[in-house]
Amino acid sequence: MGDKANAHPGAAGRATAADQPASVRNVVLVGHSGSGKTTLVEALALTAGAVNRAGRVEDGGTVSDYDEIEHRQQRSVQLSLVPVDWDGIKINLLDTPGYADFVGELRAGLRAADAALFVVSASDGVDGSTRMVWEECAAVGMPRAIVVTHLEAARADYEEMTRICAEAFGGDDPDAVLPLYLPLHGPQGPDGHAPVTGLIGLLSQKVFEYSSGERKESEPGEDQLPEIDEARNRLIEGIIAESEDETLMDRYLGGEQVDVKTLIEDLERAVARGTFFPVLAAAPAADGARQGLGTVEVLELITRGFPTPLEREAPRVTTVDGEPRELKLCDPDGPLVAEVVKTASDPYVGRVSLVRVFSGTLRPDETVHVSGHGLEYRGHEDHDVDERIGALSAPFGKQQRQLSHCIAGDLACVAKLSRAETGDTLSAKDDPLLMEPWQMPDPLLPLAIQAHSKADEDKLSQGLSRLVAEDPTMRLEQNQSTHQVVLWCLGEAHADVALERLRSRYGVQVDLVPHKVSLRETFADRSAGRGRHVKQSGGHGQYAICEIEVEPLPGGSGIEFVDKVVGGAVPRQFIPSVEKGIRAQAARGVAAGHPLVDIRVTLLDGKAHSVDSSDAAFQTAGALALREAAGDARIHLLEPVAEVSVLVGDDYVGAVMSDLSGRRGRVLGTEQTSGNRTVIRAEVPEIEIGRYSVDLRSLSHGTARFNRSYARHEPMPQQIAERIREEARDA
Repeated sequence: MGDKANAHPGAAGRATAADQPASVRNVVLVGHSGSGKTTLVEALALTAGAVNRAGRVEDGGTVSDYDEIEHRQQRSVQLSLVPVDWDGIKINLLDTPGYADFVGELRAGLRAADAALFVVSASDGVDGSTRMVWEECAAVGMPRAIVVTHLEAARADYEEMTRICAEAFGGDDPDAVLPLYLPLHGPQGPDGHAPVTGLIGLLSQKVFEYSSGERKESEPGEDQLPEIDEARNRLIEGIIAESEDETLMDRYLGGEQVDVKTLIEDLERAVARGTFFPVLAAAPAADGARQGLGTVEVLELITRGFPTPLEREAPRVTTVDGEPRELKLCDPDGPLVAEVVKTASDPYVGRVSLVRVFSGTLRPDETVHVSGHGLEYRGHEDHDVDERIGALSAPFGKQQRQLSHCIAGDLACVAKLSRAETGDTLSAKDDPLLMEPWQMPDPLLPLAIQAHSKADEDKLSQGLSRLVAEDPTMRLEQNQSTHQVVLWCLGEAHADVALERLRSRYGVQVDLVPHKVSLRETFADRSAGRGRHVKQSGGHGQYAICEIEVEPLPGGSGIEFVDKVVGGAVPRQFIPSVEKGIRAQAARGVAAGHPLVDIRVTLLDGKAHSVDSSDAAFQTAGALALREAAGDARIHLLEPVAEVSVLVGDDYVGAVMSDLSGRRGRVLGTEQTSGNRTVIRAEVPEIEIGRYSVDLRSLSHGTARFNRSYARHEPMPQQIAERIREEARDA
C-alpha cells in the first residue's frame, strides 16, 4: 500500500488458524467471466509463498477448485476459498464465478467477505453486470478496490482502463477512483506492443521492476518525473478530499508539502471506510518466477487498507423464536454465531460446509445447534437440530489442512454437518440463534426432469434434495397440476452444472422433458347436461339420472355446487354423490385434460330407483352430465399470466418492450430509477416466458434482471388453444 519493499520472507507462508480478528482479512474477488480472477488468486498465493513455482500447492493439490466440472468447462462455477499469509495477516481470498448463472455463489462470497477486489481486463473493459455488483456493494458500504489484469494483451491500455473505471465506478465523484501506480513499459516488440515490466509508485515515487521475476526497487528516471507528477498530484488531491483533517486541503493548495506517511494513513482510512477506491495492476508470474507483477502491491493493499472483521457490522441475529439478540462486535469470547456460506460434497469426506464465524470460536468435534430458515418454497426442509461437527480445516485445492479452531472473523471448512444447508446458522446448543438470511436471486429457468431408468428413479429424490441443500439458488418443485418434477435454475449453464452433478456425484441419470404450465378449462357460456347411468346385467343393477345447468363464474371462484332439486327426485343421500362425481370430472377436465374451474353447477332434477340406485351410480351420472354440458358449450382454455418486472438499462428499454409485446405481453407502465435504468412492468402469459431468463440476458448483454409472480388465469387465444387441444388428442 505504501510502496513497501519486498516483504520479509518469514512473513509469508502457509495459512494457519488466526488468533485474533485484527489479523484476518476476508476479500472477495468480483469480475466478469474471463477477467482473470482465478489467475490473480493463484498469482497472489504464489507471491505469498503458499504455492511452489509450478503454481501448485506445496502438498500437491492445486490452487483452483477441485470440482471436475470446472476443469471440463474451463471456468469457475462455484465459490472457492484460498487462504494465504502475508506480513503476519491471514488473507481469505474468496474467488467467485464471473458468469451470471452463478450469481448465487457471488452473493455467498459477498456475505463472507469484508471487502471486495473488482477484477477488470485491460483489453475487455467493464461490463454491465460488474457495474451492478459494484452498486450492490456501494449500497451496503463495502470497501472496494480495482485490479486491472491482462496487461500483456495486444489491446491492453492501462491508462484508458483507469479512466473507464473512474467513469463506471466513480458515479458523481470520479476522483474517488484513481490509480496508485503507473505501468512501466519495456522495449517495443516487433508488433509495436511494449510489455508492462514494472510499476511506478505515485506516492513513494519509486520504480518497482518485475522483469527479473523478483520485485526490485529503484529510483525513476528524469524522463519519467513529469508523467509521475501529473498523476501524483491528482491522486494526492483525491486522497486529501477524503481526509478526516478538513484543514489539509487548504494547506496543500497553499503550497504545503504533505508528508507521504500522512497521505498513506489517510488513504488507508478512506479505503477501509469505502469512500476511496484505488486502482492497481497485476499479472501472473512468468515461468520460473516467484512474483507476478503487482502482486506485492495488491497484498499490501489488502493487509493495510482493507478493514478487519472488527470493522464490519454483523447481520441481524435473533433467537430461533424471532426475538432480537444484541451481540458484541466480532468477539471470539462471545456466544457462537456462525453461518454456512457454502455447502459442497467431497468425494472422499462427504459434505463439507464453508463457514464464516461472526461471534465466538468454533472448535472441532463440538456439538452445535443448526438453525434453518425453512425455505420450503425452494424445496428446503425446515430444520432446527443439534449436530456434532467433525474436523475444521483450511482448504488448499484438493487438500484440507487441519485447524485447531476458528475464531470470530475467520473462515473454515467444517466436515460432517449432515443436516446443515447453505445459509444456515451454527450456534451453541444451549443458546440457539438465527442470522438474518442474505438476499438470493430467484431461479427463473424451469427444468422438467424425469428419471432415465427405474434405478435412477430410486435415487432421484435424494440426489435432488442434496443439490438444493448445496445451492439455495435452485428450487425444487413437485407440480401437482402437471405431475412434473421441476428444477428451477438461474440459466442454462446453471442447469448444465446441476445435471452434471446429479450424474457424476450422485449417480442419477435424468431425461429432460418439455416443461408444462398449469393450464385450466372453463365454460364460456351457459349450458345444460343430462347424465344417465342405467345398467341391468343380472343381479344388482345401477340406476341414476341427473340434470344440471352450468354457468361461468369470475376468475378465482373455483367450482360452486348448488342443489335445486324439488320433490325428492334425487334422494337427499345421493346429492353429495352427484357433487362428488362432478368435481372428480372437473379435476380430469372436459376438453384437453386440464382441470375445470370457475363454474357454478346447479342440480335441477333427476331420477332414482328404490333398489338399483347407489352412491357410485350417481357419481357416474354427475360426471356424465358435466361432460354432456361441455359437449354443447364453448370451452375456454385458461393460461396462467405472470406479472413481470424488468429492471433494464435505458439503452435497452425499447428492445425489451418490443420483445415483451412479441410474447403477447401487456406493458402496464415504466418507472425511471437510479443509474440510468428503468423498471418495466408487464403482464405476460407464462407459456411465453419459460426461457425468458436466457433471452433477456442475451437481449440486454447481461445487464437486465427480472422477477415474476403469478397474477391470474385468463382465456388463451383460440388458435393457440386449438393447437394445444390437438396435441392432447394426439397424445
